[in-house]
Amino acid sequence: MKKYLQLIIIAAWFLSACNTSAMQSSGNNDSIVKPVIVTEKVFEDSDDPAIWINKNDLSQSLIIGTDKSDANGGLYVFGLSGKINRQLTVTGLKRMNNVDIAYGLPLGNNKVDIAVATERGANSIRVFSMPGMKPLDGGGIEVFKNETERAPMGIALYTRPADGKIFAIVSRKSGPAQGYLQQYVLHDDGSGKVVGDLVRSFGAYSGKKEIESVAVDNELGFVYYSDEQTGIRKYYADPEKGNAELALFGQGEYKEDNEGISIYKLTDSTGYILVSDQSANRFNIYPREGNEHKRITSVAVSTSQSDGSDATSISLPGFEGGLFVAMSTDKTFQYYRWKDIAAKAGLKVKE
Repeated sequence: MKKYLQLIIIAAWFLSACNTSAMQSSGNNDSIVKPVIVTEKVFEDSDDPAIWINKNDLSQSLIIGTDKSDANGGLYVFGLSGKINRQLTVTGLKRMNNVDIAYGLPLGNNKVDIAVATERGANSIRVFSMPGMKPLDGGGIEVFKNETERAPMGIALYTRPADGKIFAIVSRKSGPAQGYLQQYVLHDDGSGKVVGDLVRSFGAYSGKKEIESVAVDNELGFVYYSDEQTGIRKYYADPEKGNAELALFGQGEYKEDNEGISIYKLTDSTGYILVSDQSANRFNIYPREGNEHKRITSVAVSTSQSDGSDATSISLPGFEGGLFVAMSTDKTFQYYRWKDIAAKAGLKVKE
C-alpha cells in the first residue's frame, strides 16, 4: 500500500511539472513580441540595419542591411514591405559589417544624405549616397592606418549641432585597452569625393571579447558601445569634449554578449536605449536620460542571436509611433511596430 501511494504521488508530481512547464512555455511564447515584417533573405550572413527616413515621402523610407559574406558581401536595400530593391542593393564587397545613416553632408554645392558602412575585408569604411546608393568615397576610406590590429566592425555617425560636421566613429575586431575606437571627420576633398580625417582615438576595452556595436545620440551628444561580456560604455561624441568615460552600465545583465544598440527618442532629451541580449533573444531597455542608465525592463523578440538593430520614433506607414528593426541569423531583418514593443514592455510611445 505504501509503495502504491508513493507511485500515485510521483505520478501526480510528474503531471503537475509537465503542466507547469507547458504553461511556462506557452506564457513565454505569448510574451514574445512578433515582427510585422520579415525581410527577404540576404546572400549569406545578415548583420546590421540602419533606417533612412525619406523626409519628402515617408512611404519611400528605406532600411539598409549588411551582409557579411567574405566572397560577396553587400549593402542590401529594403523597402518598408521587406522586399529587396535589387537596383539599389550593392554587392561584391568584402565582409560588410555595420552601417549607419547621416543627413546633409556638404558635397559640392549640395547636401547629401549618406549611408556609411565598415568593409572589414578591406580595412575601410564605405560611403554611399542616399537613396541612390552611389559610391562617394573613391573605393573606400582606409581606417586604423599603421595599427597592428585593424578589421573595422562597428560604426556610428555623429552630426555636431554647432556646425553640422559629420563624424564616423569606428570600432574594430580587437585592439588596445585604451584608444580602441577611432573617430574621423567626413568631408568633400574638393573634387566631390568624401574623405575622412582622423581626429581622435579613444575608448576603453576590457579585452574579454570584442567591440562591434556603436550608437550615437545626436541630440544629447553621446556615443555608446558594447564592450561584449562587460557592459555598455558611454563617452562624449564630440571630440572637443574630451575622452573621459561617462558611464559603464548593463554589467551582469546579459546571458552572454551585450550586442546591438539602438535609441528610441520620445523627445530631444528623453527616450530609451535598447541593447541586444544576444544569446537570450531579448533586448534590455534603459532610460536615455541621465548617466546611471539603470535597466527599466527587458523584452523578448522573435529574432535569433541579434547582432544589430536600429530604431526611429517617426511614424511610418504601417508603423505608427515608430519602427524598430533587428537582424536575425536566418539571413533576414525583422521590422517591429514600436507600439507592440511598448505595449508588451510598459513603455511610452512618441505622441
